[in-house]
Amino acid sequence: MKSTRLYAAADRAINQALRVRKGEKYLLVTDIPKLEIAEALAFYAKQAGAETTTYLMTETLRPITGPTRQFKELIRGANVTMYLLEGRFAEKPFRGFMVAEGAKHGRICMMPGITRDMMERLVAIDFSEMAKFTKKVMHAMKDADDVVIENAAGTKIAFSVKGRRWDADIGNISKKGVHGNLPAGECFTAPVEETFTGKIVIGLIDDKLGHGTMTFKEGKLVGFTGAGIAEVIKTVGDDPTARIIGEFGIGTNKGARICPNMLEAEKAFGTVHFAIGDSYGIGKNKSTYHFDALVDKVTITARGKAIAKDGKFLI
Repeated sequence: MKSTRLYAAADRAINQALRVRKGEKYLLVTDIPKLEIAEALAFYAKQAGAETTTYLMTETLRPITGPTRQFKELIRGANVTMYLLEGRFAEKPFRGFMVAEGAKHGRICMMPGITRDMMERLVAIDFSEMAKFTKKVMHAMKDADDVVIENAAGTKIAFSVKGRRWDADIGNISKKGVHGNLPAGECFTAPVEETFTGKIVIGLIDDKLGHGTMTFKEGKLVGFTGAGIAEVIKTVGDDPTARIIGEFGIGTNKGARICPNMLEAEKAFGTVHFAIGDSYGIGKNKSTYHFDALVDKVTITARGKAIAKDGKFLI
């Protein structure tokens, strides 16, 4: 048995988060920068008795914007899929395909941009306390028809989540039909699109740091500023589905940091994030794109009650 912190994190991911079982088909999609992490995960998948296949994406094939015929067969035959590629804007359609097909045919863990440091700090942990608090946040927000998010930077957005399902990303990716992240630590839903109106001021969109603003009217992005957001809009072109609100999430991982990696930043305690594009089946919008935007130091109000103030939870 390996004894490094990386292998301890891989053990936690395979045996506690994904609960990989003997005889399952396990597909690991990686690239050269993530190969060290992939090797640790494959070690424990093999130990668990899974039929383990690794798919190495070479740099000469990137950006990968869609699956090959052979890849479609691989993911549709897998019980468990893990994605470890470096995150790139142009590869969003491929990631969207993996989320949809991985959850349809099995379960999938998305780890775009994962680093060894993130594995060691945020995956080799006991998820139980985080899971308990995340469910508490979900309970406070569920079915609220008057959510308001504000911060001192100028964010003020109002919307309803009434009737919308909430999902908790808390390190349990053990059942068919589930997709989640490692590191974990958020709860999320899709706002009722036509109620979503106002402005958000962000510090990060996907993996692009920098101040920016996004203005919405009835669920549609109608204005923006900032280089990161401009790059997103350039990437999606004239696709109208990529300008519709698709997600509202709340970070609940005390160990996560705001950094130029959305996989970790969106989990940071007391932050929220909004995504334009696909709503993962919770809302009305379907898209090949999904771009997350981070808002920090937020005040969250639901049903007239403050859930958080200036980035600090009150529940």
